[in-house]
Amino acid sequence: MSVSLLLVPLALAGAAAVQARADRRHDGVTVVQVNTRMRDVGLLADALRDTGAVVTTTTDVLTGSWGEQTLAFRRDADGVWSAHAAGMTTERAVELVTAVDTAYGRRVQQAVLERIRDRAPAAGLRLESESVQDDASVRLVFEVEQA
Repeated sequence: MSVSLLLVPLALAGAAAVQARADRRHDGVTVVQVNTRMRDVGLLADALRDTGAVVTTTTDVLTGSWGEQTLAFRRDADGVWSAHAAGMTTERAVELVTAVDTAYGRRVQQAVLERIRDRAPAAGLRLESESVQDDASVRLVFEVEQA
């Protein structure tokens, strides 16, 4: 008997609704805040690099820079990262966050695939085949091993 599993990239599963808010600071600079669904700092840093950003970190801020454009990510009380951009239009901030979110979704998919591959033998499953579909979904076919 075999089991087939299809993993759809997070970006295709339904992108999170992007909520952005722009406020003007006392010095006249517009600051845009874009909420995300991202929680894992390692996956977020990797996703930023995947989009070509130079990544720097401090104790509570993860920054991605694309030349002169910078997003500073900060965690809220629930551990979800939000992006903050100064001197950038709301549209551009949303565009950058959407690109990072797409890369983050691919990173989540890779991490889940790795965990499934690692844990399958303990569950009595042997990976028979793995294929990547046109939509970037991954089909895994496992053979159920008899005890």
